[in-house]
Amino acid sequence: MGRKRVIIMGAAGRDFHNFNVLFRDNTTYEVVAFTATQIPNIENRIYPPELAGKLYPNGIPIYPEDELPTLIKKHHVDIVVFSYSDVSHQYVMERASKVLAAGANFMLLGPQDTMLKSRLPVISVTATRTGSGKSQTTRKVAKLLKSHGKNVVIVRHPMPYGDLRKQITQRFASLDDLDRHNCTIEEREEYEPHINNGIVVYAGVDYEQILREAESEADIIIWDGGNNDLPFFKPDLSIVVTDPHRPGNETSYYPGLVNLLLADVVIVNKIDSAKWSDIQTVLVNIKKYNPNATIIEAASPIFVEHPDRINGKAVLVVEDGPTLTHGEMPYGAGIIAAQKYGAREIIDPRPYAKGSIKQTFAKYPHIGSLLPAMGYSETQIKELAATINSIPYETLIIATPIDLRRLISIDKPSCRVKYELEEIGSPKLDDVLRPFYAQPG
Repeated sequence: MGRKRVIIMGAAGRDFHNFNVLFRDNTTYEVVAFTATQIPNIENRIYPPELAGKLYPNGIPIYPEDELPTLIKKHHVDIVVFSYSDVSHQYVMERASKVLAAGANFMLLGPQDTMLKSRLPVISVTATRTGSGKSQTTRKVAKLLKSHGKNVVIVRHPMPYGDLRKQITQRFASLDDLDRHNCTIEEREEYEPHINNGIVVYAGVDYEQILREAESEADIIIWDGGNNDLPFFKPDLSIVVTDPHRPGNETSYYPGLVNLLLADVVIVNKIDSAKWSDIQTVLVNIKKYNPNATIIEAASPIFVEHPDRINGKAVLVVEDGPTLTHGEMPYGAGIIAAQKYGAREIIDPRPYAKGSIKQTFAKYPHIGSLLPAMGYSETQIKELAATINSIPYETLIIATPIDLRRLISIDKPSCRVKYELEEIGSPKLDDVLRPFYAQPG
């Protein structure tokens, strides 16, 4: 019998990892294509020979996902592997149904085949949805470990949206490294806060190689997850963040429910701003699906630079892009700041949107009067800047994890919103991390 013909459905992250760990040198399978969705401009590329391995001397083409039924028939595909995250269970099974109807089998890969084992302790921080609060949780975990003398290295979930050959392994120790690697806004949002805290960050495409490089300079590795995806490394402690602003999503989104089921520690975040009834819904679901998990209740209070610039002003609110788009959040920290400090008006950016920013609003109509900080390419960053500078606001509220003013010239008053994790009551992260403080380093 010949090799099984495979297509991997992805979004430039989990798909490449699944290929690398299970299919790259496996003569049982022939991967004929990747498909891409969710992230703009990641299709119509080649997964290069330098990453694809000796079985694929010409690399592997990447097509738009909407071509999947045609590709299945054209290439006589046996198996389609679903390999991206933060989608509803309904969404997954709709794609499965299309695959089955086109004549192929549908596959999901689990932790046994996709998690790499480290020789060092690994702590993973993941979530049940994008925008739940992984970033501030990871920062808090790293800070606590560092305060106990541990040399921490963070490995971030992949965001390889550029030249894949230049992104095989990436190490970020300074802000200059962000410029050297031509990082997108999305990458900067995840790496820059850690760098500012004195923590080295690794990312890229080949996570076996990344893991070995990270091990060479760390005592403990923190896996900093993306979307609501599973860790690429087998964790010794799994911390999962939930969001009561989206109650019920912790059980209805893939693979967030898998994270919840595997969690050692579950954080119920944002209890300072969520409804009591929604918090109770999340707590009930945690106890139903993972009764042995340690539950930590936490808040993500906001800290606003120059709050006087908000009071009585017409404001434009710029929020984290992925949280608003596939994270489906209708608001974020910027809206909370606008309401708390008495903004007169929140200006709707949609009539002023340029280029791909206009397309983003069309694709994600739930965003409403917020501006997502989309910046997956240099062109898109320019379109974001043009959009911002064409809007007649009085104050720009920047509620992104990085200071957009470093990338975009803004010609009106602005203020930045930051947020950090604060545990409420007991237990706290310090309690669950104590076994790691005692590890030799």
